[in-house]
Amino acid sequence: MSALTPQSDMPTPTTDKITQAAMETIYLCKFRVSMDGEWLCLRELDDISLTPDPEPTHEDPNYLMANERMNLMNMAKLSIKGLIESALNLGRTLDSDYAPLQQFFVVMEHCLKHGLKAKKTFLGQNKSFWGPLELVEKLVPEAGEITASVKDLPGLKTPVGRGRAWLRLALMQKKLSEYMKALINRKDLLSEFYEPNALMMEEEGAIIAGLLVGLNVIDANFCMKGEDLDSQVGVIDFSMYLKDGNSTKGSEGDGQITAILDQKNYVEELNRHLSATVNNLQAKVDALEKSNTKLTEELAVANNRIITLQEEMERVKEESSYILESSRKATKDRTADGQALTEARKQLKEETQLRLDVEKELEAQIGMRQEMELAMKMLEKDVCEKQDALVALRQQLDDLRALKHELSFKLQSSDMGVKQKSELNSRLEEKTNQMAATIKQLEQSEKDLVKQAKTLNSAANKLIQKHH
Repeated sequence: MSALTPQSDMPTPTTDKITQAAMETIYLCKFRVSMDGEWLCLRELDDISLTPDPEPTHEDPNYLMANERMNLMNMAKLSIKGLIESALNLGRTLDSDYAPLQQFFVVMEHCLKHGLKAKKTFLGQNKSFWGPLELVEKLVPEAGEITASVKDLPGLKTPVGRGRAWLRLALMQKKLSEYMKALINRKDLLSEFYEPNALMMEEEGAIIAGLLVGLNVIDANFCMKGEDLDSQVGVIDFSMYLKDGNSTKGSEGDGQITAILDQKNYVEELNRHLSATVNNLQAKVDALEKSNTKLTEELAVANNRIITLQEEMERVKEESSYILESSRKATKDRTADGQALTEARKQLKEETQLRLDVEKELEAQIGMRQEMELAMKMLEKDVCEKQDALVALRQQLDDLRALKHELSFKLQSSDMGVKQKSELNSRLEEKTNQMAATIKQLEQSEKDLVKQAKTLNSAANKLIQKHH
């Protein structure tokens, strides 16, 4: 390795060469880090000849901020690309100890801190990116759950820790790109927290938000209760993204990664649709369970009414037996006159007719009760079938996820991988068609259940009106 400082006998470069070299360079000590395709390359300073000026010139702050934005965008691009590649090669759910994932959060933290305005407090000036992240729940109501979870975490004491926890939860939900796009689109709100030439206020922020869409193919799981997010030091490890400047890229590997990403995006979108379908079916089952509970309550009311009618019938029987006994005594004694006997017979006839009417109503109530019990059993059976169908759908969803992981492994092979991908795609299409047919059957059965429930409700209402 040659000397780190430029020699005095080196040829003096032109102004255009110095300017061009400076625009694509991040200076680290006595080295420079420049972009070579999609990698950072570390070279010595004497790769280009730089003669120090006798008097240092004042650099434009806007020019420095532009260079910082470009460097942060390049680092974000490298971090996201490296994280996706390593995660697909690993083929499992990532946790907080995974080094590329830690570096990604460090890069995102630097991007969010770029151009952040300092707020004065009684402890001094404070720069925290937690303030802009709190705005997301006002723009996207779904983000309110993340903000509430972050505020409820007991171990977080500083705004920086809360911001780091928010980024992790958003990545777990696979909504980080959506939230960042919603935030960047409202520059009128961001102007309260950022300088006009900050990364979040310029085009580079929108580019980074677009790059974050690729992270939706990654499954991450974090347990933040034991992590000390407040005291972590966010330092970018450039060694993870450095390579020799003379090395060449493999176009074949990039093509495989592109194909894998396309397949993973397709499977991920299919899984989202299936999850939404399962949630809809679960909501319908909950509605049927509520209807079942309501019918059970109505059946209990009908049972109470039947018991009341039985008690009234017993009372009428006792009154009828008393009247008969009285008439018999009157006949034996022959002391009552004929008019009283006629009235007694008339009253006995009315009471007998009333008894017959009560018995008919009781029989009708018993028949209605049996029909309602039969209907309840049919509803319970249908609910069980719906639950079994939901279990089958969840099993199919698990099978699809297993197929997704299997696809991720098999797509890394060469020509045989292409054939296996087509076979897996056909299997996924067959599964999708089967699930669509199953969903149609479930929707038809649900309509039948709704009709039955309406019939039972109308019958119960008629019975109540008849009683009243």
